[in-house]
Amino acid sequence: MTPAKCKTTSLQLSFAHHTKHLRRVAIGLILTLWLLVGSLMVVQPAHAAVALPERKPLTLELLQARLKTPIQNEGVRSIDLRQFVIDLRPENAAFRDQFYRLIQAQIQRSPVPLGLDLSYSSIQGDFQIANLGVITPLYGQSSPTFSAAEQAQLARDRRRLSQLTQLSRSLLVQSQTTPLQITVLRAPLNLVQTRFEGFVNFSNTFFLDRVEAQGATFTQEVDWSETRFSQSANFANAIFQRSVRFRSAIFFDRARFNQTQFQNAINFQGSEFQAAATFNQAIFQNIANLTRILWRDTADFSQTRWQEAVLFDRGKFLQSLFLSQAVFEKVVSFRQVQFRQSVNLRGATILDQADFADASFADRAYLNVPNLQFDPRQARILGNPGQIGRVISVPTLQGNETLLRNFVQNFRLLQAVADANQIQYTTEKLRLREFQQHLLGTDLNLATAQQLEQVGFSAKQISTILKARSDQSFRTVSDVLGLDTIDFATYVKVRDRLTVGKATSVSSWILDGLRWVGLNLLLLLTRYGTSFWLVFGVGMIAVAHFGVLFWLVDRFRRLHPQAIVPSSTEAFWVAGGFSVLTFAGLAAIFRTGEFPWLTLAYLELVIVPVPTVLLLLIYGRGRYHDLMNLSYFVEDGSMRQLRFLIGRLPNIPAYPNFRERYNPILWDRRWSWLNYFDFSLNNLLRFGFNDIRLRDQHVPGLITALVWYQWSLGILYFALLLWTLSRTIPGLNLLIYFK
Repeated sequence: MTPAKCKTTSLQLSFAHHTKHLRRVAIGLILTLWLLVGSLMVVQPAHAAVALPERKPLTLELLQARLKTPIQNEGVRSIDLRQFVIDLRPENAAFRDQFYRLIQAQIQRSPVPLGLDLSYSSIQGDFQIANLGVITPLYGQSSPTFSAAEQAQLARDRRRLSQLTQLSRSLLVQSQTTPLQITVLRAPLNLVQTRFEGFVNFSNTFFLDRVEAQGATFTQEVDWSETRFSQSANFANAIFQRSVRFRSAIFFDRARFNQTQFQNAINFQGSEFQAAATFNQAIFQNIANLTRILWRDTADFSQTRWQEAVLFDRGKFLQSLFLSQAVFEKVVSFRQVQFRQSVNLRGATILDQADFADASFADRAYLNVPNLQFDPRQARILGNPGQIGRVISVPTLQGNETLLRNFVQNFRLLQAVADANQIQYTTEKLRLREFQQHLLGTDLNLATAQQLEQVGFSAKQISTILKARSDQSFRTVSDVLGLDTIDFATYVKVRDRLTVGKATSVSSWILDGLRWVGLNLLLLLTRYGTSFWLVFGVGMIAVAHFGVLFWLVDRFRRLHPQAIVPSSTEAFWVAGGFSVLTFAGLAAIFRTGEFPWLTLAYLELVIVPVPTVLLLLIYGRGRYHDLMNLSYFVEDGSMRQLRFLIGRLPNIPAYPNFRERYNPILWDRRWSWLNYFDFSLNNLLRFGFNDIRLRDQHVPGLITALVWYQWSLGILYFALLLWTLSRTIPGLNLLIYFK
């Protein structure tokens, strides 16, 4: 190959190499440009959403220029000091003094309310609101620049604030030489995303218009004591890095503290919220003092997190308190709190102790605790014995059985037997409702569209239910909440009329019906073994009822041919004894029973029909037998003493030697009517003064059936009585449950 050809070949190879290199560089540049464009399209908007605008230092010239040109903000003129770095530190005292003097003069000279907008600014040094607002005396005539509406707003709180301030100062300083004054801001104060680097003092200030402090950051202490918010106050997403005081503050309009971070101690003691207060998703990292607060409207603390102790002591909640899904890592105290409405603890978590000691609950107030999370081995729920258990409420048994068991264990560990029994009574009431729904409710998996419409679902909701159950059957009624078209309000309206897995066979339906009847009897006659006085009242009425029946069949036998009837005096004494026992039983039932009329109805269903049928048969057939002039009842005359006759049968044995010990009860004594009530007491309570039984000769079988009927009821009653005593006597109760 010639030198010229070699040179040409080398040039071609070099050109090809450079071409390949340029191609690689171009591809790299294209990829880099593509990634850069992608990052600008994706990352930049998200970053810009959280980036704060650039701040510039505020000078005296800029301040004077802004004072001359106020802006219009929602129809209100405001001084625009947004996006500035405002240096109010002592080393910049000249500017600080001019800053306060110029702004205050402009606000006071303005014939209309003039607001202040410090949004997105950073304030260095201490900030004193008293140097900016209008100073007005606490009593007497206000400044003539205030309008009639503003005068009315000041007057509604001036008298009360004056009295409280004078009282507090008189306790500390005996001589008062300076007149009391307050700072008034007539227009809105905007502190959106404002950052305060020093101490902030808003105390003793009356805001006649709204305060907007969303996202504000307070790096040092903040004092809002004795501040009045005439319009809404919004502190959503604000951050308080040091302690903050709202002592004796009054919020006349809505207060918003949603998602606010309180990183140090807070103090709202003695404050008043006349409108709704929302602290939704707020975080409290230190001790929270919320004592002596008057909450006139709803207080929403749902989804809050409390990392240290919180005190609501001696507060008044006139409307509902929402603590749903709140987390309490330390003690939460409600001592001496007055609740007028419900306290919603749905889904809340208690890790230490919740104290409701000496709290008072109105008739409509209760603790709504479904899905409450707490471990009775580590956490405690405290309250007044005998009261706290009555105000705990859950809507359904399903999903709350473990919670109710935890409550029972909690109260038993505290030896609060009455509250533990009340929780068990609540559990069985919910179980009874489940039985009723199971018997009479509409099966969610088998119901037709027409049946679902009768329950209360709309056409769109019915279509969703039918489609969902075709794919998978519902396991519980609450599964309908997972459907898009069914909201919680609809679920609450229809849940008591729905069931899942309804009995299909007759035998299972009858078995469920018997269980429902038996549980109903236990609840109405004994409060599921939690009320001794209710059981005692039922027993007194039954003793009186059967005592009269025994007296009637024994003393009123026939009218002819020879009348065997009691005297009018004896009838009067029997009626009196019956009245006294019945009145005592009714008093106990109406005092302790939750549904006293239903209790009486069930009791009469047990003690009236069968004895009535037996009496009609006895008097319809008549009595024609020997020993007509002797009582059917005999007593053991060998001794007289109080006896527990647990194993005694109602009639004497047929053995002749026993007849020598038992003599017929006397008819001709003024006190003889007491024997019949004594016999009824023996049969039912297994307790009596004398061993009275039914004789074994010449007794009609129907009378024997009547006696044995009461004796059989006495077996059941005595078992219920012992069961109730074992659950209500603390020592015996602990012996049973902690053996």
